[in-house]
Amino acid sequence: TLCDSFCILSNYACWWVSMALAALKKWQLLRNSVRPCSNWFHWRTQPCAFKSTKPEVAENRTAVAGNHIYAPLQTFTEEEHMLKDSVQKFAQERIAPLVRSMDENACVDQSVLLGLFEQGLMSIEVEEEYGGTGSSFFSSILAIEELSKVDPGIGLFCDLQNTLINTLFRRCGSEEQKKKYLPRLATNMVGSFCLSEAGSGSDAFALKTTAEKIKDYYIINGTKMWITHAEQAGVFLVMANANVSAGYRGITCFIVDRETEGLHIGKKENKLGIRASSTCPVTFENVKVHETNILGQLGHGYKYAAGMLNEGRIGIAAQMLGLAQGCFDHTIPYTKQRVQFGKRIFDFQGMQHQIAQVATQIEAARLLTYNAARLREAGKPFVKEASMAKYYASEVATLTASKCMEWMGGVGFTKDYPIEKYFRDCKIGSIYEGTSNIQLSTVAKYIDKEY
Repeated sequence: TLCDSFCILSNYACWWVSMALAALKKWQLLRNSVRPCSNWFHWRTQPCAFKSTKPEVAENRTAVAGNHIYAPLQTFTEEEHMLKDSVQKFAQERIAPLVRSMDENACVDQSVLLGLFEQGLMSIEVEEEYGGTGSSFFSSILAIEELSKVDPGIGLFCDLQNTLINTLFRRCGSEEQKKKYLPRLATNMVGSFCLSEAGSGSDAFALKTTAEKIKDYYIINGTKMWITHAEQAGVFLVMANANVSAGYRGITCFIVDRETEGLHIGKKENKLGIRASSTCPVTFENVKVHETNILGQLGHGYKYAAGMLNEGRIGIAAQMLGLAQGCFDHTIPYTKQRVQFGKRIFDFQGMQHQIAQVATQIEAARLLTYNAARLREAGKPFVKEASMAKYYASEVATLTASKCMEWMGGVGFTKDYPIEKYFRDCKIGSIYEGTSNIQLSTVAKYIDKEY
């Protein structure tokens, strides 16, 4: 009868409901059994990360229109793909276990620095004849991004060495200078770029350091501030004015070795973030260098500085991109494990919307950064795009670190997890190599020209 059929269906439904509830209870017990531990494992990225950002080899992802082949920005060559994977492996195995101690001690571990040289990550674009890898600018950007996912302070070593120091020597150096310095920069020597002063930050060309010529030598006097990697550097590229009457057109780039008499490295700054990377004042007191130590042409230092900083901004964008992605990768697995009110916090719609928004902005920052890098590599105008990338990636890194700390709750505020370190590290992105306001002014200047 109809009544009997209804009873049978009701019993069947009840059985399924009871089975489902039992399964749900087991799942909740499993989720609640997950507890954080305070060892360095939580400073490593979870294995499930990077799925959304894994590239494919160029041949497998191209679209053809007429006689032209167009590939997505995340399509890498086989060489780039291999480099990205190898740097990721190096960062997880060699850097991640030491991130916490380097942050607490405010010093890079020598084994990490040695590893960067051994892996060829300090001379990515340097030609093989000088001991370098002979790879591309885009490869440098990928390396900076991957290192910064684990420790942005270590990513900065790779960034400045490749986008500033090595590039200046390669483009402006004489053959003698290249032979003398590039092999050392590729194997065991860190370089440092000396531009900023107490009175010349964003207004970089208002510098007061002078270089007075006496016969075949120049006598350099002045003090530089906020000099990155001064503690480790073996050579300094110093911007000094060799013709004060010419204003900024007198600014010249000088090569100054660390052991040069009169060069004094001051006390290391006790910084909020990127603490593995040293920052010190450097004083030049009657430092005597031969005229052959001029890098490039006399009076062209301001051109070199501006050009290198434009490229360096893409490197900082990659650093901030890596920071944001690394922070995100550490946080999302936690939101899928943490259970409140009977379900994963990831399953709350309010959380999902925030997570989706941050993921979208990280992806936008990635595309801006990769686009600027590809433009530079192709020899096309890229200054506006570089400023856009640095500005936006810095903003996204700040937002991501802040949101991830909120999603992690109390544990995100502790040093057992790396979220609070990402939070401290991100702020520098909107300050160095051109503040966010400087980037916006640069973008606006180009827009004004375009219209």
